[in-house]
Amino acid sequence: MCSPEEAALLRLEEVFSATLARINSFVLQPLLEAAPEPSDPWGRECLQLLQQLHRSSQQLWEVTEESLHSLQKRLHHPDSISLESLLLLHSADRVLQVHLEYLESYTSCVAVQAFQKAVNRRREYWQGQRKALQQLLSGMNSEGSVGTALVQALRQPLTHHVRQYVLLLLSLGDTVGERHPARELLVHAATVFGNLQSFMRQELDQAMATQALWHTLSSRLRDVLCTPAHRLLQDSQDIPVTVTPLRAERVLLFDDALVLLQGHSVYTFDLKLVWVEPGQDGCMFHLLTPEEEFSFCSKDPQGRVAWQWKVTQAVCQTLRGKKDFPVLGAGLEPSEPPTCRCGAYTFRAEGRFSQATYEGEWYWGRPHGKGTVKWPDGRNHVGDFCQGLEHGFGIRLVPQASEDKFDCYKCHWREGSMCGYGICEYSTSEVYKGYFQEGLRHGFGVLESTPQTPQPCRYTGHWERGQRSGYGIEEDGDRGERYIGMWQADQRHGPGVMVTQAGFCYQGTFQADKMVGPGILLSEDDSLYEGTFTRDLTPVGKGKVTFPNGFTLEGSFGSGAGRGLHTQGVLDTAALPPDPGSTRKRQLGLGVFPVENRWQGVYGPFQDFVQAGCPGDLREALLGFHVQSSRELRKSQEYLCFERTHPEDHAGRMEDILEELLQHRAPEALQQCLRKALNNSLHPLGKLLRTLMLTFQATYSGIGANKHLQGLAQEEVKQHAQELWAAYRGLLQVALQCKGQAPEEDEDAETRDLHVHRLVLPLVLPSFYSELFTLYLLLHEREDSLYSQGIANLSLFPDTKLLEFLDVQKHLWPLKDLTLTTNQRYSLVRDKCFLSATECLQKMITTVDPREKLEVLERTYGEIEATVSRVLGQEHKLPMDDLLPLLIYVVSRAQIQHLGAEIHLIRDMMAPIHTGGLYDFLLTALESCYEHIQKEDMRLHRLSSRWNSREPW
Repeated sequence: MCSPEEAALLRLEEVFSATLARINSFVLQPLLEAAPEPSDPWGRECLQLLQQLHRSSQQLWEVTEESLHSLQKRLHHPDSISLESLLLLHSADRVLQVHLEYLESYTSCVAVQAFQKAVNRRREYWQGQRKALQQLLSGMNSEGSVGTALVQALRQPLTHHVRQYVLLLLSLGDTVGERHPARELLVHAATVFGNLQSFMRQELDQAMATQALWHTLSSRLRDVLCTPAHRLLQDSQDIPVTVTPLRAERVLLFDDALVLLQGHSVYTFDLKLVWVEPGQDGCMFHLLTPEEEFSFCSKDPQGRVAWQWKVTQAVCQTLRGKKDFPVLGAGLEPSEPPTCRCGAYTFRAEGRFSQATYEGEWYWGRPHGKGTVKWPDGRNHVGDFCQGLEHGFGIRLVPQASEDKFDCYKCHWREGSMCGYGICEYSTSEVYKGYFQEGLRHGFGVLESTPQTPQPCRYTGHWERGQRSGYGIEEDGDRGERYIGMWQADQRHGPGVMVTQAGFCYQGTFQADKMVGPGILLSEDDSLYEGTFTRDLTPVGKGKVTFPNGFTLEGSFGSGAGRGLHTQGVLDTAALPPDPGSTRKRQLGLGVFPVENRWQGVYGPFQDFVQAGCPGDLREALLGFHVQSSRELRKSQEYLCFERTHPEDHAGRMEDILEELLQHRAPEALQQCLRKALNNSLHPLGKLLRTLMLTFQATYSGIGANKHLQGLAQEEVKQHAQELWAAYRGLLQVALQCKGQAPEEDEDAETRDLHVHRLVLPLVLPSFYSELFTLYLLLHEREDSLYSQGIANLSLFPDTKLLEFLDVQKHLWPLKDLTLTTNQRYSLVRDKCFLSATECLQKMITTVDPREKLEVLERTYGEIEATVSRVLGQEHKLPMDDLLPLLIYVVSRAQIQHLGAEIHLIRDMMAPIHTGGLYDFLLTALESCYEHIQKEDMRLHRLSSRWNSREPW
């Protein structure tokens, strides 16, 4: 059997449903129908609000009908339909949501006086509807306005209905026991509608206060401030407050904005970007906005508390994006607004951000965190901010005059200007990759234009305050030239080397981008000119030419249109031929550009990173971008700034990298650790190596592949290995410091060189080997050509004939190793003697490590001695007279190409500790073999009388 409360709920729903139907027929429908479409924007907005009210009223009627049906079923079948089946109980939150939507629509109409405006459009019609309204509204004054009557007609039924809900649900809850299945639902429903009653009272009061506010303002201010969303929370006319320094005449606190009125001026502040300083006493408190700071002063502490509390709760409510329920400040979330937030703001004051709109994260009134700034002129910046300035990684687009052309800066910023590593893609198709300071190129950087540009050019080197300055490499693709040398104020200035595509090499002095004073010019045919030049390297003025055959021409040189090069001077044909190596192998730049100073702009940022203690937030700014590929850098601003993987996640945290160095300090483990680090393009050491590779290729590849630059290149590689070792040592010291351990003592020069050649050089040499070995090939091309001829001729000899030709003593011939058929003779066998030593020596070209090449040579020597010992049947140590011809035999059979380049590279890169030792001795023996094979008798098959063991080798 159903309780009286349930029957009362049924009657309540029946009455409310009928009332909603009458309101729809007598009020809402007439408000929307048979009226001309308003032409003014305010009229159209009021019409939209009334349409929304009509829709929410319909939804409220539908849910009321649904609740009514559930009550009817319960009353008709109390035994089979349980109390929990009532819609008001099992769907209390859904019913609440429908009431809230209706309340929002209604209060919006009230706040902007939508009813009064609608009535004014059909005044005669509504005057005739007073009697109908009186039936809906008890106690309606016949003299009151129709607009006010409409407001009451919608308000009274709703407030009465919700109040009765609460009373009946509480009463029904008292009738059921504590263990009743519906007990929990009843308590929840009563609480929900009790909260709705409190919320509705607050909303209706705020709407009425907002409506009353508009009557106190001028029409101009009303037009500016009157919006459906505004709800007045506090007015300085109710609780007086003064604001400094603005001296506002009136202060209005809405639920989404703070408004200061001063004459005809209106200052509106979005509450999302208003900060209230906490913990203030007395009669004053402070507010902070993106551009201003205000002090609010009331007459007494109570007034200050009221204003400060209202503003604080309004800010919290705005940031949550929904109204506090049931009343302001009574939400479940913290009542103190967070200091870090997100929001959008357009700056008005003069300055860097004037008229720009910032959207993103804030901290105490300043852009702080990730955000976007957009200027009216089309510029925009996406990235990290700190205390109102660009700070950290950011991307800026700057539009250019031509349509759809932008300069794109992908850089690290510090206190509002570019500082650290960045990549700039210009609308002129140029790209700069390098370092900045105070917004200008500063430090190491590469400026490159695309090959499609009219004058393709590339500069790799140092910059100072936006200009090329210091050591740098410029390649002029249009002229086919490469300049290697010093710069000042964006011009070639100081010592420099010019290399051309035609094979010319010039070394001299530049001043203000022009050659000054004497210089030297080496041509492709090894002619040497010493004197002065024109811009295109044409001799002019006094000079001297030394030809490859030793002839010299000294005099005055000049050129003219159609005349070519002409001279007046003395040709000396009696001079002795010069040393073949003096001009052909002359090295340029040595001693002119100290190797330790050339790429200090590359080493410097790494040293700064180490000295700062390897902080993760400076890792990209000092060491370069943390991306897997260049394709990733071409992605959108939003991806690069907000979505791409953080450096700490990409290649491990710096703490992990430093910990790994501590765990691998033993020599064997250390080399494996260094190999892993150098092979990883995202590791600090790997990044440094790749930048050094870039500088090396920019200098010595392509046009720079000139034999006269080999000396510069080989000392540069050794310097890079030394700097990488110093970089490792720097990281290790930081790792020890982080663990509270004592730092390692400084190394002496000898120990450092030992570690560099044993641990680092073998690991880094492969990165530079292609360009470096090419220079050795070019430098020793002539000797290698003679060597190749000698090898080709010696390869025609069968084994026994070649051993005889080389004057190898017959008792050392390994004839026992030859297995002959019945029709074979010893004189026909080829490539069978000393086969193990030959195959061992051929392995020299399978590695780039000088030490491993020397180990191959040592094993080859061992294989020769082992073969001789087997032939003699006893262990035998070869004297020098016997070793050299046998080694020549093995070298001739191994047929290693470019042996001269190999030997000289090994000699230059060999660790100093091996000088005078076994490796030095074996390398000297190999050099002697190489020189003997180049001799004329080796190349022309002429047998020498006897081997001259006293000949230097």
